[in-house]
Amino acid sequence: MEAIHRFKYGKKTSLSRPLSALARETFFQFWDTNTVDVLIPVPLHVKRLRERGFNQAHLLIRRWAKQEGIPFDALTLSRSRWTEPQTTLSRPERQKNIKGAFSLRSVEKIKGQKILLVDDVYTTGATVNECARVLMKAGAEFVDVLTLARAV
Repeated sequence: MEAIHRFKYGKKTSLSRPLSALARETFFQFWDTNTVDVLIPVPLHVKRLRERGFNQAHLLIRRWAKQEGIPFDALTLSRSRWTEPQTTLSRPERQKNIKGAFSLRSVEKIKGQKILLVDDVYTTGATVNECARVLMKAGAEFVDVLTLARAV
């Protein structure tokens, strides 16, 4: 928990290597390279990206996905609406906050694709559920989710 917190909020991007290795290990434990067409990191709003300086979900996959020849797409799914940080919100507040926050730059890139959506922490599922809803509406064959940690 401390490593993820330092990585995400303390800007300790050097932690991306060991955390990425954990994400890679989890990927190969539950998926096969031929069962997923594309990895998509949960996007940050451009304002949050500027504040933080990096997208932690993107850093978790970019190195090993490239090494393994697994396509990843950090541009098609975007966070088109600013949302309040989810950390202090209740489940219903999180769902309301994130509703309609994501959009696609290209529906054609999603249609028929087997997508693995990647995020750092799964708390209530509101964020990944909203992303998956947008991707499925665009015609994705399926959307699975890989997260580094699950909040309890």
